[in-house]
Amino acid sequence: MKINYLKNRVSGIAVLLLSPFVLLFSCGSGNSPEIPQDANPLIGTWKLIEGRLTENGQTTVTSYTGDTSFIKIINPTHFAFLQHDSKKDSTGFFSAGGGHYTLQDSIYTEHLEYCNARSWEGHAFPFTVKIKGDTLTQSGVEKIDSLGINRVNTEVYVKVQ
Repeated sequence: MKINYLKNRVSGIAVLLLSPFVLLFSCGSGNSPEIPQDANPLIGTWKLIEGRLTENGQTTVTSYTGDTSFIKIINPTHFAFLQHDSKKDSTGFFSAGGGHYTLQDSIYTEHLEYCNARSWEGHAFPFTVKIKGDTLTQSGVEKIDSLGINRVNTEVYVKVQ
């Protein structure tokens, strides 16, 4: 009888001690409203297939199906991207970034909080997004006056299953 009383007492104390932590970690960060997963088709992992940059009337098309790989991961409140090439030596390239985003109708705006190109941090980039089947196309203007960047970026992704 005494053992059961002690078990119940310890369990009750554990619940009281852990409750504030459960409550704290179940709350969002407050940076952006959470979009319900079932209402947001962007959620998932996306592999970039092709990128198009148009700047000063010149368009550059990059295929990401060969030596360069790029993925974007989107959850209900944040995004992250990772890019690397297949070189395994000191000449290899790696890029990463992420932050929170907002989604209003078809306007997906990335608020870049983390980036290995630190001068890009703190900027917002609005894109128009379209999803057809397992393909996501996002297009928008990337503009950073301090860096002299003003270009249209169009990216085509396929959802990773």
